[in-house]
Amino acid sequence: MAGAKPGVHVVLLKPIAVPETLIKGNKFIKWDESSQTGTPVTLKVDPKGYILYWKDQNKDMDFLDISLIRDTRTGKYAKVPKEGKLRDNCMIGQIDTPLEEKTVTICYGKDMTNIEFVNFVCGSREVAREWTDELLSYATNLLALNGSVLSYLEKAHTKLTHVLDVNGRIPVRNIIKMVASHRDDKRRVEKALESVGFMAGKNETIDPGKFTFEDFFNFYRHLVGRTEVDKVFDEVGAKKKPYLTVEQFVQFLNKEQRDPRLNEILYPYYTIKQAQEFINLYETKNGMAAKGHLSQEGFLKYLMSEENNIVPPELLDLSHDMGQSLSHYFINSSHNTYLTGCHQLTGRSSVEMYRQVLLSGCRCIELDCWDGRNADEEPVITHGYTMCTEISFKEVIEAIAESAFKTSEYPVILSFENHCSHKQQAKMAAHCRNIFGEMLLTECMDGFPLEVDIPLPSPHLLKRKIIVKNKKKHFHKEKVKVQKTSSSIKLKVDGISLNGETKGGGTGDEGGGTLGNNEPLSTVKECENEESGHQTVTSPSQSAPPAMTSPDRKPRESISEDALSDGAPNDLDEHGSDSESSESEDDDAEVANFKKEKGTAGKEAEAALEMSALVNYVQPVHFHSFESSEKKRKSFEISSFVESQATSLLKEYPVEFVNYNKRQLSRIYPRGTRVDSGNFLPQIFWNAGCQLVALNFQTLDTAMQLNLGIFEYNNQSGYILKPDFMRRTDRRFDPFAESIVDGIVAGMLSIRFLTDKKVGTYVEVDMYGLPTDTVRKKHRTKIVPANGINPVYDEEPFQFKKVVLPNLAVIRIAVFDENNKMLGHRVLPVEGLRPGYRHIAMRNECNLPLLLPTVFVHISVKDYVPDEMSEFIIALSNPIAYLSEMEKHSQQLAVLEDPDDPEIPLTSETSPPITNGSPVRRESSNIPTDSVTNGGIRPTKPKEGIITKPSITSNSSAGSVPPHPPLKSITSEAVSSQLNEPEILQPTPLKELKEQKPYFKVLAKREKELETLSKKHEKARENMKEIHEMQEERLMIQQVKAKTTMEKLHAKILKKALKNGNIEQVEQANQHDHQALLRDHEEKHKELRCSQAETFLAMCKDHFQAELEVLLRHHEPIYDTLKLVMDCNHRDHRKRLKVRITHFSADYINSLKIIQIKLSFHEKFRRFNWLSIEILRL
Repeated sequence: MAGAKPGVHVVLLKPIAVPETLIKGNKFIKWDESSQTGTPVTLKVDPKGYILYWKDQNKDMDFLDISLIRDTRTGKYAKVPKEGKLRDNCMIGQIDTPLEEKTVTICYGKDMTNIEFVNFVCGSREVAREWTDELLSYATNLLALNGSVLSYLEKAHTKLTHVLDVNGRIPVRNIIKMVASHRDDKRRVEKALESVGFMAGKNETIDPGKFTFEDFFNFYRHLVGRTEVDKVFDEVGAKKKPYLTVEQFVQFLNKEQRDPRLNEILYPYYTIKQAQEFINLYETKNGMAAKGHLSQEGFLKYLMSEENNIVPPELLDLSHDMGQSLSHYFINSSHNTYLTGCHQLTGRSSVEMYRQVLLSGCRCIELDCWDGRNADEEPVITHGYTMCTEISFKEVIEAIAESAFKTSEYPVILSFENHCSHKQQAKMAAHCRNIFGEMLLTECMDGFPLEVDIPLPSPHLLKRKIIVKNKKKHFHKEKVKVQKTSSSIKLKVDGISLNGETKGGGTGDEGGGTLGNNEPLSTVKECENEESGHQTVTSPSQSAPPAMTSPDRKPRESISEDALSDGAPNDLDEHGSDSESSESEDDDAEVANFKKEKGTAGKEAEAALEMSALVNYVQPVHFHSFESSEKKRKSFEISSFVESQATSLLKEYPVEFVNYNKRQLSRIYPRGTRVDSGNFLPQIFWNAGCQLVALNFQTLDTAMQLNLGIFEYNNQSGYILKPDFMRRTDRRFDPFAESIVDGIVAGMLSIRFLTDKKVGTYVEVDMYGLPTDTVRKKHRTKIVPANGINPVYDEEPFQFKKVVLPNLAVIRIAVFDENNKMLGHRVLPVEGLRPGYRHIAMRNECNLPLLLPTVFVHISVKDYVPDEMSEFIIALSNPIAYLSEMEKHSQQLAVLEDPDDPEIPLTSETSPPITNGSPVRRESSNIPTDSVTNGGIRPTKPKEGIITKPSITSNSSAGSVPPHPPLKSITSEAVSSQLNEPEILQPTPLKELKEQKPYFKVLAKREKELETLSKKHEKARENMKEIHEMQEERLMIQQVKAKTTMEKLHAKILKKALKNGNIEQVEQANQHDHQALLRDHEEKHKELRCSQAETFLAMCKDHFQAELEVLLRHHEPIYDTLKLVMDCNHRDHRKRLKVRITHFSADYINSLKIIQIKLSFHEKFRRFNWLSIEILRL
């Protein structure tokens, strides 16, 4: 996505190397949440680190795909059974070692929200630590996760040969289950097994010792056929022989597989020696490699090998310069990190989600902090004023400390949204200091003070550091000044300036909370704030808790009947309203809009001194303008923007936005109306250089898939270096540029799909980059049905002719079934694509590799050349060949340009009449006798077969009669040629008929009626939408009140239970009531939405019917008018044709009269000559 370090990068990634101890295995006690007793097993890893498998005492075997392992834990954070029989069973090995230190807890799953745990207890601390560390290193090995297709076949073979039945054999049904998806595929699998010499019955088994990888590969060849690879094999040069020579193979490597954009010195062409090494490695037939021959099987193995992966390993390795300012990187960022469900109002909060997000490479996470209501008054994290569950702030901090740097050593930013009182903020700060310890960055780095024009430190300097983003308290010596305008209220205080981060309009740096001599503020109601654009400043004792307010205040002050009457909120905040909306300073309309955006979120609290002291390089401030930020030049200030406001700024000030992000950080987050936890496309804001583009990690939509795919590169560090022109202050970049960017070579990309491996599928290709480079929903193959093993898409290639900014563009290739369900996808950087014939292994929604699904493609990449410059580039690339071609063209043209070419002789028709070898003079005439004109248009020359009257000649002497000039008869064909002139008889196109005024008038009448009706319907839908939102919000208010009432009641009951000593029973009863209430609330939400959906559907049907009636009512008049226009046009044609025929007839008659006169003259002249001769004779 961005440029790496210049020169040749040496890859430091290492393949998996499994130690002998894990291959031989260890004795463990296995248990999980559903276990009643522990199961003794022998736990092993295969030699290549593909699977973790175990066998119990009954010889039953099971396994876990290591690529699905998301975390491994031992010690404090490992799971241990509670007291009872299960715990007693797990007490093995060293008695003095705590159980948790002998436990290996494995966390696995196909995504970050649906996580499962399996636990293994061994005899010693050392064994547990070794297994924990080794398994996590295998699961996060980027070379393994980006393995070749051949390695995935080896993985499939490993699963079959290591996980056996009780008799130690491979069940055939395991093979069928692995590769077949329906009945026809099953028959193909059985036939392929029989072809390689194995029994294929459903209950048959195979000896694993006889089922080698070569046998499995031959089975694969018989199963899929791979005719498309055989076709390539023949095209390369093996047309009449079953092999390629080493010379043909090296030509194929250099012509097809080598990137033409590479420097020939740093990346030289393949040699015969290198080609022979490949042949030795992949050719398995006896004697072929020694002769320098490569068979079809060896060719296929090469195409599936790691040497032929779609992206080079350099992209996966840490190849970017990590020594630049923090603002020069795209940083993997999360929004509402604690949520696991796909609903912002009813989702479940989870501590585990913080671990999973950090382990996936995310480097900026969000913590919404609220006052805890338990007896210990510990702060909690939740989605305020919603029905989302609460989690302990302290447990979250512990999870972050344990997981922050497991997969990436680069800094983590904690984005606090703080609603806690000063007392609980002090606890938060203490927990951060105590738990994070040296990891917490509390002081500035040497050489990077918080001063003007000083850049931020680099990720390399900040390795293993946790940075706090929280409101900062600032102290200024100023007089109290309250200034009120029509659009906002600003407060400046003697000694303290109250600022706050406003996420959507930017963020505020105002933090204070006291007046003058630390007098509590309790009366100021509306000030600018980080999260909401309005702030209620209260004393510490009045801090609003997440789901209820203190007894002396009205709950849900921000949602009143007046607020509901204003309509539904527009852009809601990170809590479901717009706590990050922008400040308005210009007119009352924006203030009214703020009231709508205020929504359900509580106001963010003022910063306590303890939390403020933790803030340094990421200080949230309110965004005023790009000009203001440019004047301040403080790189340590950050502003947050709701996606809608950021989009508006990007449209209006694209260049300024890019320049702003060169100097300091910006954070973009989803608008609050995305209650389904959907995401915007991050590419929109990456194009402007925005660093912290925060997404909902629990929703694996297209946007999240792009995010996971892009941040997989650069060693999954969570940091991607921005392109050079987005970092340098002396360069100007416009994200909306359509022309080639200065200093950047535009690219050209062509992809041809040959095959994949799923039934009834089609492939879709999208490109994401600059707006001019982005292409979506345009390129897709046809569906190939009824072939679940190897459908072939041999179609025209998809071309992206001009990619303006290749180093900011990515390709997403997705495979769908005929029901449009995604089967797999892959996100690839355009700049790192390898050309040639490649296999692309598919990924699931969470970017984990799928076992067998792949797409076989042919990719062409080259630098973009405008069409008008293509010949010039060809001439420059090979001037000798170009000059030879030009010389050849000149020789070919010389034949046509020969100056000695003889003239065309005159025909008998054009020759003058001759008498005795001498021409006869004729008197000129104003009327031509060789043709008949018609309105100035000369008729076509008579074709062959048209009779012409021959010239009259005589063999007599000088006194003979001179012949009359030749006369061409005007035949029916000549007449027909004039009547068929295009300008007369060419029919008027329907498009021109529809442009006639009568038709346009009646059509405009229909369109006007439809437009009026459409506006009416749109208004009705908007009204209904507002009513539905009001209904849902009122229901939520009622439910929150009910929940608050129940919690108060439970608190009273709990106090009594503490005195009576039956606290456990009361807690269980309270929990039961709480769950019942939540279920009831959720059911009511569903009922309301179903009712609203039915109402909305009925309205849409009525609207459709009304529009259909308008169309039908205007149908006949429109086509009657069109028929009338057509009839008028037809009559006009007939009239013109009649006039033309009349003129032609008159000309024809006149011509006949002239001919008749001339014939009469010639007859009289002949008689006169005859009489003259007779008189002379007498």
